[in-house]
Amino acid sequence: MDASSPPDGLLPPDTTVWLVTDGKAGDLAPCRGLAQALGPCAEERRIAPRPPFSWLAPRGPADPRERALAPPWPDLAIATGRRAVPALRAIKRRSGNETFTVFLRDPRIGTRAADLIWVPAHDRLRGANVVVTEAGPHPVSPARLAAARAHPDPRLSALPSPRIAVLVGGDSRHGHFSKADAARLLDGLERLSEGASLMITASRRTPAALRAALADLVRRRGGFAWDGSGGNPYLAMLALADTIVATGDSANMVVEACAAGVPVRLFEPANVYARHRTLFDALKRHGTVHAFDGRVEALRPKPLDMTLAIAQAVANAYMGHRHALARPGVP
Repeated sequence: MDASSPPDGLLPPDTTVWLVTDGKAGDLAPCRGLAQALGPCAEERRIAPRPPFSWLAPRGPADPRERALAPPWPDLAIATGRRAVPALRAIKRRSGNETFTVFLRDPRIGTRAADLIWVPAHDRLRGANVVVTEAGPHPVSPARLAAARAHPDPRLSALPSPRIAVLVGGDSRHGHFSKADAARLLDGLERLSEGASLMITASRRTPAALRAALADLVRRRGGFAWDGSGGNPYLAMLALADTIVATGDSANMVVEACAAGVPVRLFEPANVYARHRTLFDALKRHGTVHAFDGRVEALRPKPLDMTLAIAQAVANAYMGHRHALARPGVP
């Protein structure tokens, strides 16, 4: 549960909200971001369907012994991830259609998967209940960035300017971060470090050799590389950066960087996931991201954050649903 929701949220504060995922960080982040923008505190329900139910998702039924799906049912359920589709449909049915359901990204079973669906513009799904934007919701809100700037992380605030946040991912089910990719990234960062302070955070997916090379770069050139000790400085890095370098293996990470209000340099591995490439092309056309080439030029920042717009669409649809339920004769 996240208690950092804003006091002036878009929904009544007593609205009960569930976030339904299988616990993957890449699925939790957009759900949390949307919930924070809506206002009420959300309860995270982690599903763990057993075979064969996990194999049959998204088209099959929910696991009847799924412990996360127990009443009382929420007013609003937000879900994402293939295995969450049957769970969301079960919540809708078991609540007697009273729970308003929202699914983030294409559920792969059409527009009837939820009351409201958000998809990025590069997905093909369209319909009367489908909200389409270039970028998706995320938890890097202006309020959280402002708080991080007001109380800066001492590990980072003492670094000389300009400060460059370096967000490094790695291998995923969509592609491998090759040795050639790592060498190209390190070469560019080596050049950047000559005139700037690097603030580096790596992922659990980052190859061990690349992680070690990043740590060595900071030892030689100065700066900061998070080694996993102390609090995670990810948000502080975004808040204090003059420029951000993000690797293109994670769409969530790039979208979060785009909300920070500073120029974003995108490092694209050779085998970028095709869906990510379509998103990145759109962000480049918008002027939000620029190709990483080992240089920091005076680029005009053009932030892009669609979280509030998506939250407003959800709030409008949810309130319409509640009003319809309150009318006599509505089942």
